[in-house]
Amino acid sequence: MEIENRDVILRLLHQNGRLSAETIASMIGETPENVSQMIKEMEDEHIILRYSATINWEKVKSERVTAVIDVKVTPQREVGFDAIAERIYRFSEVKSVALMSGAYDLQVVIEGDDIREIARFVSERLSTIDHVISTTTHFLLKTYKSDGVIFDDNEGDRRLVVTP
Repeated sequence: MEIENRDVILRLLHQNGRLSAETIASMIGETPENVSQMIKEMEDEHIILRYSATINWEKVKSERVTAVIDVKVTPQREVGFDAIAERIYRFSEVKSVALMSGAYDLQVVIEGDDIREIARFVSERLSTIDHVISTTTHFLLKTYKSDGVIFDDNEGDRRLVVTP
């Protein structure tokens, strides 16, 4: 039962990291003390790494630029892609790095103040790393949905109009 509760707690916190132990406890039929203990254990085990908010940056007129960079690399003997991925994720501009299947090996998401900053990062820092073969950069133009949250302002009635 505890494993099931851990999964439910994780899902609830992923949807809303501000839920209190008391609220979660009432939702799953546990005591607040048990919920608090399970959350503490998951934090200690690095299952829960951080609590964060999903923000619609377009509403705050942020001038930041986000780019998704597909990176093709030659894996290294004994460590595969891990050493190259680690070298990349240590750059402060990098928001995420993931190993991918398909034409490219790594997907890197970075943020910068403008397109020139992104271009400098790719040409001077990323492409100069040993074993990086090629990169393809895509710029984020607009976010419609992120982490399960729709960024649409039209929250009115979404039912299709039926006419006779």
